[in-house]
Amino acid sequence: MSARRRPTAAVLLALAVATAALAGCASKKGDKAGGSDAVKVNASDTACEVSKTSLPAGHVVLEISNKGSKTTEVYVYGPGDKIITERENIGPGTKATINAEIKAGSYEIACKPGMVGDGIREKITVTGEGGGSATADPRLAAAVDAYRTYAQEQADATIPAVEAFAAAIKAGELDKAKSLYAPSRTGWERTEPVAESFGDVDPKTDTREDKLEQGQEWTGWHRLEKALFADAKIGDEEKKLADQLVADLKDWQKKIPEAEITATSMANGAKELLDEVATNKITGEEDRYSHTDLADFHANVEGAQKAYELLKPVAAEKDPELAKTLDSEFAAINALLAKYRQADGTFTSYDKVTDAERKTFSDAVNSLGEPLSKLAAAVVVK
Repeated sequence: MSARRRPTAAVLLALAVATAALAGCASKKGDKAGGSDAVKVNASDTACEVSKTSLPAGHVVLEISNKGSKTTEVYVYGPGDKIITERENIGPGTKATINAEIKAGSYEIACKPGMVGDGIREKITVTGEGGGSATADPRLAAAVDAYRTYAQEQADATIPAVEAFAAAIKAGELDKAKSLYAPSRTGWERTEPVAESFGDVDPKTDTREDKLEQGQEWTGWHRLEKALFADAKIGDEEKKLADQLVADLKDWQKKIPEAEITATSMANGAKELLDEVATNKITGEEDRYSHTDLADFHANVEGAQKAYELLKPVAAEKDPELAKTLDSEFAAINALLAKYRQADGTFTSYDKVTDAERKTFSDAVNSLGEPLSKLAAAVVVK
């Protein structure tokens, strides 16, 4: 999902429930790393007030309060709008906390009322040589290295899958192209927070039609999804778009070594993947023509669990109860997904999943999302 997209009216009611559980939960018990050292961000419909514009490098805590009437999201952008950290779906009147590791440099904090556009921005300066938790604990440095390898492996595996998808389109093989659509997205969905950190890639590859910014050309997976599943059409334009999708994803593949990955960004990314499920997969918004939402859902959970498993040695030592809860909740959500896995390895078409079953999925996501929001705080230096 593009980070710049806003939800449709059909999603707002579902967001009200998911937001309270996923975005607001960080404020329930406070944050030991916050307090007077935290950067307070007061987001409204017209302003983004930041309590500090100069801060030391290393572990940074953002305490966000949405004082507006619209659901908002908050980003820290580096040069070229590279996403350093983010939190989406912060409902009106709720709070959220972001733990992040930020190097010295110039950044912008952006609040996006309505979750659309470039946001209302405030410049901040980070100084010093703080290294964050990865420097302090070699286990976290190893986790970061392992996760970067994982992200690269997922990108590398995506290219042949999307090339096969594109080849079927270019050959005019409609049914084959439809069968290859969901598999071509797996690696992307597992590591989507890393993919989204490169602001120029995600809008070209994973934007839905109703989330386009003004003047933005619609390209990527969902443009092709509509042609294949809704229109049953493969024309010259679709063949060109298939080639473009391959090229754009190869660009993503090459950029993985440049990604800003820290222990806290891994933890925050795991949380973002659950937010993705809550706001797009549960509602059926993401793959609205193909109804392959459960395949994406499963990949999101896999990616979140991978980040957690790499951080678990430190998280379990510092907060054993949290690790115990996360182990249980990941097992529960995987068991639920397994019920919808078919004999051929694909998942049940999401339009066959009843409202009651979707509610069960939503409850499982919320039960995992609440403790997962605490993972970043559990791995930073105390």
